[in-house]
Amino acid sequence: MPTVIALDAMGTDRAPKPEIEGAIQAARHDDIHVLLVGREAQLQEELASHPAAADLPISIINATEVVGMRDKAAQAMRAKRDSSMRVGLRLVRERRADGFVTAGNTGAAMATAKVALGTLPGVDRPGLAAVFPTATGSAAIMIDVGANVDCKPHNLEQFAVMGEVYFRSIFSKPRPRVGLLSIGEEETKGNELTFQAFHLLKALPINFVGNVEGRDLYNGNADVIVCDGFVGNVALKVSEGVAQTVRYMLKESLKSTIASQVGSLLARNAFKAFKRRLDYSEYGGAPLLGVKGACIVCHGSSNANAIKNALRVAAECARAGITRKIEHELAQIRHHAVLTHTT
Repeated sequence: MPTVIALDAMGTDRAPKPEIEGAIQAARHDDIHVLLVGREAQLQEELASHPAAADLPISIINATEVVGMRDKAAQAMRAKRDSSMRVGLRLVRERRADGFVTAGNTGAAMATAKVALGTLPGVDRPGLAAVFPTATGSAAIMIDVGANVDCKPHNLEQFAVMGEVYFRSIFSKPRPRVGLLSIGEEETKGNELTFQAFHLLKALPINFVGNVEGRDLYNGNADVIVCDGFVGNVALKVSEGVAQTVRYMLKESLKSTIASQVGSLLARNAFKAFKRRLDYSEYGGAPLLGVKGACIVCHGSSNANAIKNALRVAAECARAGITRKIEHELAQIRHHAVLTHTT
């Protein structure tokens, strides 16, 4: 049976075109049944412009309201009870869908997911985990990248556990290396948050490699990088800006230096491969770890490829049972802490 994923079809800046095109690609290639959630008439009209979608496992679920990018998260969550975001998450809660994807308002998505799905026992705040390419050809994840701008040390402790479980399950690495993002590798470097979090992470039954620096996002020295959402979001946005600038500069340089036809072809092929490695759309969205269900949050500017890959990531999370595994690991850690305290 295909994995059923609910997609907020009204989330992107150009909705619902990228959502529907991405849904078609996912339904065709990834064994996914997509539930398009949004204004029914608008979705039917857009879907009708793709005749090839008629035989694919794609359904429409009506939702009369849309959460805008400028809506305040808490207000949108309370007032827009029939939004495409709220209805999609409700489908997961009712087990009519195995996961949910949205490219809508990130704050509203997190607030609505916490209310509609609830958080796992032992999780105070869910965290967004973004995937980064590395120089070694592997991937790394950073958590949190924007869900929580103000964190306490125990929040980072929970992020470490959730990120480790996610990486181990999705990337099939038995002992992923977990690092704490700081301004130096030494244990004494950082601020009060990282100093306290360091000792909590060191006591966890994970492969904690200590503090890592910003350059370690890309050199492959760590698989899971833990930080608060303020620092993580800045790092994410800076990385996106650098990637866009490098692509532009490389493209301009190739235009001015490659003269021969053969050289031009080789350069174009190399540039396409390079661009693909840096393209965020290849990694889909960021899983919101810590809620009771697979929930993926994408860029508002996501294209069809990003939506397709986000649907794939949601299906992978559901199939791998990420939510159950995180709950189990956190329960074990709490049990161990109680035993240690009592003895």
